[in-house]
Amino acid sequence: MNLGFIGAGNMAGALIRGVVAGGVLRADDVHVFDVNAELTSRMASELRVVAHESCAAMIEASDMVVLAVKPNVVAQVLAEQKQALRGKALISIAAGWTCAMLRAALEESTRVLRAMPNTPALVGQGMTAFSRAHALTDRERAFAERMFESLGRLTWVREDQMEAVVGVSGSGPAYAYLFLEALADAGVYLGLARDQALAMAAQTLKGAAEMALVTGQHPGALKDAVCSPGGTTIAAVKALEDNGLRAAVIGAAVAAAEKASQMSRA
Repeated sequence: MNLGFIGAGNMAGALIRGVVAGGVLRADDVHVFDVNAELTSRMASELRVVAHESCAAMIEASDMVVLAVKPNVVAQVLAEQKQALRGKALISIAAGWTCAMLRAALEESTRVLRAMPNTPALVGQGMTAFSRAHALTDRERAFAERMFESLGRLTWVREDQMEAVVGVSGSGPAYAYLFLEALADAGVYLGLARDQALAMAAQTLKGAAEMALVTGQHPGALKDAVCSPGGTTIAAVKALEDNGLRAAVIGAAVAAAEKASQMSRA
């Protein structure tokens, strides 16, 4: 399998590192093009992938292509490469671009998969969702699963759930960083050094998330296990509830999902 990338940004780099480090592909099976020739050259130098001077040449050399460009340039890229992508498998990670929109912009013979990874994929801890409304062959689907599983976790959802994915995992790291920053600030306020407070807060969030994933317990049950009657933690939980933490988080996820929905109708 020869894998191509339209775009040589951070997410493309994360995917390439994941598939090569995970033994999914060799570096010389990966082909890259970006309108920024400096980015393409740098990626070829750092990761030993094959750089191309034109997008059409890169696509021709690839069996499957990952569309890893900003949503605002997707229409232009697809219009320019519509013929080159005929008969190819295309994975799009562009927010707001539904399967229907992608299919409408491409030849019928182009097999499309819509994916939504998130930025922790850059450190091998990503969360990716695939839309079930895909047209990949069984072999292509299996390869796509192996590729994104090399970056973290993967799940399949209905196409009409992809905006919810944006709200929860696509934009979710930003909510976590806000909470992390606030928790570290609290440590500084209480007398800890900044680096110490940040390390404690980050490891605490990482450990709590891992416990939820490994044990499979409801987060409410895990929270209850930390809360002793009349103790410090339940006092802290009450303060969070008094200040509307749950409503704020739910509101943030809904706002992101609604924005994604608006983008798909633009």
